[in-house]
Amino acid sequence: MTAGFIGMGKYVPSHVLTNADLEKRLDTSDEWIRTMTGIEERRIADDSTDTSHMAYNAAVEAINNAGIKPEEIGLILVATVTPDRPFPSVSTMLQQQLGATNAAAMDISAACAGFMYGVVTAKQFVESGTYDYVLVVGVEKLSKITNWEDRNTAILFGDGAGAAIIGKVSEGRGILSFELGADGSGGKHLYQDEKLVMNGREVFKFAVRQMGESAESVIRKAGLMKEDVDFLIPHQANIRIMESSRERLGLPVEKMSKTIHKYGNTSAASIPISLVDDLAEGRVKDDDVIVMVGFGGGLTWGAICIKWGK
Repeated sequence: MTAGFIGMGKYVPSHVLTNADLEKRLDTSDEWIRTMTGIEERRIADDSTDTSHMAYNAAVEAINNAGIKPEEIGLILVATVTPDRPFPSVSTMLQQQLGATNAAAMDISAACAGFMYGVVTAKQFVESGTYDYVLVVGVEKLSKITNWEDRNTAILFGDGAGAAIIGKVSEGRGILSFELGADGSGGKHLYQDEKLVMNGREVFKFAVRQMGESAESVIRKAGLMKEDVDFLIPHQANIRIMESSRERLGLPVEKMSKTIHKYGNTSAASIPISLVDDLAEGRVKDDDVIVMVGFGGGLTWGAICIKWGK
């Protein structure tokens, strides 16, 4: 019995904040932002739309896409560092809103690697036979902790949610291997002290090294070679970090997911949002070997190698 993705959904706010908008309030330029980060615009949630609202919309789409009922979900995992409030958790709010009356619920705090942590946790419960279906949501409202006066971080982040239903898939498909990790000594480089604070240089160095190493690691653990990989979905943090991972795997440009220009860095939501877009546009197909890899505050990281399909 192997666990895999059987349903996907996403939600992004309608309001678009462009680089031109940021030029008006910060000492920066559209050209500089595009060159250094790859970002052209990002979505920002309004005051009436909180983390749980975005999570709900993405979750409903994933449940419908999987063809199951909310009552069939055994566990809800929400990866976020921007909950509506410290407690109750977003996952319990989501359980109530969905009518998932049989589901246990908890939040996961692993920053941008949170979705990877959630999927790997879901895999254990499904493959042990404990639950038939686990809902995993990566969701962030980073706009509420962004310092809009800090040009180094204000240009980077956006809001959104991505959701997946994890369940049993057919033989040969599903999650082939994974890697999770953490280095608490690096926590000082990316943290929230009322607002988000980041040492960009140190985080960049860490990400370039760790993304590549983790991607290679899960390929080896799956008993595969780099040449077997059909598609790479990296955390959409910075185009230069993403490109370094792609080049390390020897993949052509068209085999890497790229949504950073549309959404910016949505932290735990970035990989599932990208996956939904890639599926819709035909870049991910049944039996493709896919590597997903992310890193985030903590410092944390996670990678998964999967053979796509139900």
